[in-house]
Amino acid sequence: MSSDPKTDIQERHEVASSEHQLTRTGVFLGGLGGLLLVCMMGLTVCDVIGRYVFNAPIVGATELTELLLCAVIFLGLGAVSLAEDHVTVDLLTDKFPDAVQPLRQGIIGLFSGGILIIVAWRIWVYADQIGGYGGQTTNLHIPIAPLGYFCATCALVGAVITAALPLKRLLSSKKA
Repeated sequence: MSSDPKTDIQERHEVASSEHQLTRTGVFLGGLGGLLLVCMMGLTVCDVIGRYVFNAPIVGATELTELLLCAVIFLGLGAVSLAEDHVTVDLLTDKFPDAVQPLRQGIIGLFSGGILIIVAWRIWVYADQIGGYGGQTTNLHIPIAPLGYFCATCALVGAVITAALPLKRLLSSKKA
């Protein structure tokens, strides 16, 4: 490492970037999320054109947009977890010695994974409640519970990945 703080940060970023390349699964999840975003965009464009040009909006466009947005967010969680691209604020952690970083990342990974497990559990409970009374969208009558189960499953997968990758790095640093 050099004595210039900007160079140190650039070097760490380059090392982190090379370590966090997306796997095929991450590329697939990102591509699927992108496809859903394009569908959502196309639906919105068609709805706006139909509404203002032909005075005939697409029935249920708002519901479909909400469902697609929810799916995109939770589907993207897996890709973000695989790339370890979660939003982070590291005001002090950059000052820690390099030897401590794997342990710090492992602890933060476990904590973040635990929080995501709680999120997944609560979404699952909520999906059970919605499924219990047959909750569905207003206009198109699409059942909402399956989307809740999908979101809970995505959050659980994200939790496992979020905890596993830093722990794997920690264990491999202990062996070295």
